[in-house]
Amino acid sequence: MNTAPLRLLVVEDHKALAENLFEFFSGSSRYVLDFASDGLTALHLMASQTYDVIILDVMLPGVSGFELCRRLRHDLDSTTPVIMMTAKDQLPDKEQGFGAGADDYLVKPFNLKELQLRVDALARRREGGHTTAVQIPGLSFDPGRLRVSVPGHAALELSGTAAKIFEALVRGYPDFVSYERLSDVWGEREVDRHTLRTHVYALRKVLQDHFGLTLIKTLHGRGYCLRSPQESAS
Repeated sequence: MNTAPLRLLVVEDHKALAENLFEFFSGSSRYVLDFASDGLTALHLMASQTYDVIILDVMLPGVSGFELCRRLRHDLDSTTPVIMMTAKDQLPDKEQGFGAGADDYLVKPFNLKELQLRVDALARRREGGHTTAVQIPGLSFDPGRLRVSVPGHAALELSGTAAKIFEALVRGYPDFVSYERLSDVWGEREVDRHTLRTHVYALRKVLQDHFGLTLIKTLHGRGYCLRSPQESAS
């Protein structure tokens, strides 16, 4: 089973957005990122490296995102999934993007969690539509069936917000996941820390009752981290 991190190429000339994308995706060991701030650099990376998903801005210095996508498809004969991101929200703009070979189109401004969901969906589609289980020592999580498995125990099926929080924690392992990052599971809706704590408490109790292990550790003032079954039992 493939548990290698996803290699992403982010092509974005807006420094603040590029930094936000780097900070967001670097919070999880699931992703490895390369960056390019102009079309020519991006074209070189596309030709010399292999990526799972390319996140591509349209308005770039040197070569536009539309032209980059066309060259990726026709000159490099690459099938790597491409998400275009741009402030151009008119139907003709989207037609141009899809016509150039893009797989998805995200209009700015957007929620970073939505981008992550689209990246993961394209990566799964490229792997043949099968959902790859996320594994840590002694535990695995199937994000397709929302199922937590620990050897020696019956599998536990989560749902709703609990499943989203657990997926964020298991993907962040062994690092902690901040309050702000976990709040992204609600999408556009803003939630306070009390609401988040209540949901994490409920999830921790479900895991404790089912597996007899305290798998979620609180880092006061920072967030939460997942502990492996071995760490929890020690």
